[in-house]
Amino acid sequence: MWKCDIVNGAELDIEEVVALYHASTLGQRRPVEQRERFAAMVRGANLVITARLDGRLIGIARSLTDGAYVTYLSDIAVDAEFQRQGVGRSLIRAVQEAAPQAKIVLLSAPAAVDYYPHVGFTRHNSAWVLDALE
Repeated sequence: MWKCDIVNGAELDIEEVVALYHASTLGQRRPVEQRERFAAMVRGANLVITARLDGRLIGIARSLTDGAYVTYLSDIAVDAEFQRQGVGRSLIRAVQEAAPQAKIVLLSAPAAVDYYPHVGFTRHNSAWVLDALE
């Protein structure tokens, strides 16, 4: 059985995290080839939870939270080999437990929009995105 732990993102092996993003297909939608930028993403999250099985990184939830009102779950990645086994649910549960008073907000990847209602999320129709300056 896998184990979920809160970790310091700055202490993670970035190459291991990049490999997971590729194995989960999230690497297609994140700047994994820009190592400095990607490392800054992982370091900058103030709530990072990993799922490991026998030491192998099989999942990660990368979030920003104030711990009191809202947690933005910016990335949830599960190795495709371990998807549909409850790893994602375990990661989401660990995020909730880390900040139990905060609601979780996320933007879904197009391929995952049907997943989130099955794990308790409700659709929100007034989200907005403003692209980065560069």
